Amino acid sequence: MSVSWWVWATLMLAIAAMLAIDLFLHRDNHVIGFREGAVWSGVWIAAGLLFGVILWAWQGGDVAGTYFAGYLIEKALSIDNVFVFALIFSHFAVPAAVQHKVLFWGVIGALAFRLAFIFLGAELLETFFWTAYLLGAFLIYTGYTMAFRHGEQTPPDRNPVVRLVRRVIPTDANYHGDAFFARVDGRRVATLLFVVLIAVEATDLIFAVDSVAAILAITTSTFIVWTANAFAILGLRSLYFCLAELLRRFVHLHYGLAVLLAFAGVKLILSETPVGKLPIPVTLGVIVVTITVSIAWSLHTTRTTRTTRTTHDADAPA
Repeated sequence: MSVSWWVWATLMLAIAAMLAIDLFLHRDNHVIGFREGAVWSGVWIAAGLLFGVILWAWQGGDVAGTYFAGYLIEKALSIDNVFVFALIFSHFAVPAAVQHKVLFWGVIGALAFRLAFIFLGAELLETFFWTAYLLGAFLIYTGYTMAFRHGEQTPPDRNPVVRLVRRVIPTDANYHGDAFFARVDGRRVATLLFVVLIAVEATDLIFAVDSVAAILAITTSTFIVWTANAFAILGLRSLYFCLAELLRRFVHLHYGLAVLLAFAGVKLILSETPVGKLPIPVTLGVIVVTITVSIAWSLHTTRTTRTTRTTHDADAPA
C-alpha cells in the first residue's frame, strides 16, 4: 500500500494535535489516578479503532485487517513496556505528579525512533529476501528469552545509555520539580528527572526493535506499520496509569507475549517460502486467542492464590 505525501502530512498533523491536547490538559502535572487513566485509555483506543474503520472504508477489509492485526500485537507488547516503566519509576522514586511528563516526552521519542526503524526494516525486507530469515530468527529467540528469562532485568541506573549520559552531562542527583535541567551552584545541570527520561527512552528503544519486527512480519507497508505503532504508542501513558496497580495480577502474560513474538518470527520466515504469507484472519485469530488465554490464565492463578492464602489465614490459630 502506497500513500501520497499529503496523507502522511495529514496524519502527522492529526497526531501532533492529539499530543498537544493531551499536553495542555495535563499541564498542571497532577497525579493521574486509575479512573482518569481508564478514561484516557478508552479515548486513545477509540481513536485507534476509528482509524481502522477509516482504512476499511478507504482501502478495503484486507488493509484494515492488516492494520488491526498490527495494532493488536503492538498493544499487547506495550503492556510489557508498562511493567518496565513501573520498575524504572519505582527504582528512581519518581514523584507521581511528574510521571506523566516523563512518559509524554518518552512517547514523542518512541514515535521518532520507530519511524526510523520501520523505514529501515521495510527497505531491508523489500531489498534482501534473507533479511526475513534473520528477523524471524531474532523474533523467535526474543520470544524464548521472554518466556524463560523474563525476570532478568538490568537495573535502570546500570543501563549503558543512562551511564553514558551521566558521564557526559553534568547531572544532579535530585529532582527539581518537573524540570529536566536546572541551575545548581551557578551551573546548568541535568536533573534526575532527565536521567529517568533517558532510562525510559533507552528501554523503549529495545522494545521498539521487537515490536517493529513483529509488525513487519505482518506487512511491509510503512504506512500501516507506523500507524499501528503510533496509535498503540499514543495510549501507552494512559495504559500505564490504568494498569500500574493491576500488573501484579498478569503473572503469565509474558508467556502469551512470547508466543506472539515466536509466531511473528515463524510467519516472517514462512513468507519467504512456498507457504507464503499467512491469511490475516488467521493472524488476527492467533493474536486475540493468545492474549485472551494468557490474561485469563493470569487472573485465574492470582485469584486462586489469593483465595488459598485467605483460607489459610482464616484457619490459622489465633
